[in-house]
Amino acid sequence: MVDTQKPATNPLEQFLAQSKLATTNEDLVIVIQKILETPGVYVFSELLETQNIQELAAGPYAQWFNLLNIFAYGTYSDYKANKATLPDLTSLQITKLRHLTIVSLAAKSRCIPYSTLLKELDMKNLRELEDLFIEVVYAGILHGKLDQKNGYLEVDYAIGRDIKPETIDYIIDTLQDWCDGCETMLSNIETQIIHANSEREKHTKTKAQIEEEVARTKKALQDSQQQHIDSRQGTSHHSQDSLSGQEKSSKKQPKTKGLRGSSSKFSWAKS
Repeated sequence: MVDTQKPATNPLEQFLAQSKLATTNEDLVIVIQKILETPGVYVFSELLETQNIQELAAGPYAQWFNLLNIFAYGTYSDYKANKATLPDLTSLQITKLRHLTIVSLAAKSRCIPYSTLLKELDMKNLRELEDLFIEVVYAGILHGKLDQKNGYLEVDYAIGRDIKPETIDYIIDTLQDWCDGCETMLSNIETQIIHANSEREKHTKTKAQIEEEVARTKKALQDSQQQHIDSRQGTSHHSQDSLSGQEKSSKKQPKTKGLRGSSSKFSWAKS
């Protein structure tokens, strides 16, 4: 079945279109009021930079321009500090600005103490803080957990906020420093690889030389041992031949005959 429904339009795009079609400053104020209350819209710099909105900055509606500027770049404590010159916030606007404040704090630290949250959000107790945390999680703008034992919010993920134009150069410099650091590290790694390969070649050559020397030594020992064995065997054969010759010579010698006595009888003269 083919889905014939049109995809939902981005709310921000709707407000951008309305701001371009607005013919009076009052119409622009209505656009600002609506975008600050609409769920799911947490970036405002694109609307802030449109020509019609920029024209509010110098006129009697400058407070609305300044309020939109705080939602784009500021926090709830910034609003509280300038409340006298800004329009009053609705409950929905207060909640959204508090959401954005948590995002700003998360960009500075992944572990935010409860005391900092309570102060920056102008809350009186942890129950309010826990309810607000549940809201930001369900809104998908922040993921994390509340560590009640240690008293801080541990942030795993947070959305990005609008970037002030004057901070772009700083971001570029930071990224350039990071790139330079990466290039330096890569250069060092390449140097280490070359050194390691050189040492490996030396080790391989040394190993081959040692193995060759060991083989020569083994062969020399084997040859020496064989010569010694051959020499002993030659001596043994010579001794055996000498003994055999002596035995043969002994057998050939004639037997010695004893003297036979005379058969004549001697007569002794009588005295």
